[in-house]
Amino acid sequence: MRLIAEKLGGERGGEPVFDDINFQVEPGEGLIVTGANGSGKSTLLRIVAGLLPASSGAIRLEAADAEEFPSVAAASHYLGHGNAMKTALSVEENLKFWQEFHGSSHLGIDEAIEMVGLPEVASLPYGYLSTGQKRRISIAKLLVSYRPIWLLDEPTAGLDKASETQFAALMRAHLDDGGIIVAATHIPLGL
Repeated sequence: MRLIAEKLGGERGGEPVFDDINFQVEPGEGLIVTGANGSGKSTLLRIVAGLLPASSGAIRLEAADAEEFPSVAAASHYLGHGNAMKTALSVEENLKFWQEFHGSSHLGIDEAIEMVGLPEVASLPYGYLSTGQKRRISIAKLLVSYRPIWLLDEPTAGLDKASETQFAALMRAHLDDGGIIVAATHIPLGL
């Protein structure tokens, strides 16, 4: 599998943000996107995820198994600024929803919650969690169903140093398994 961007351009509010971006990311590789606020990092990730249209160029996936992952969007987990969880549902209920929605079970819900170090919050409503706990549970969402591409927008926002280190280990494991990561960040991710 290979993620390829060719002459990619992006706009925000009808104004160009970037143009003529080219990259190729192979299995086991990560692309770290840095830049000032407003430089288009989030826009780039949203275009790659299929959430925004490109103003020019193309993003494509060369995959050995096109039936399982027919598009970049189908092959990707997107972790944006919002955590995409319902506050009134429990942590378990939220993760079960995402596991069923993606339809490709990977780790069990309890195991994913354990891997982000929060087994004691499984039955709590997601809205009761602290900012850092919410982010860690959103990271667990990446683990409950398999997608080879992780698109991460400021993934460590709200995390303490120990949680950043733990997440770096999860990202390295994903890359070691042949996964691909494209991450926008202001701080080193430990990769």
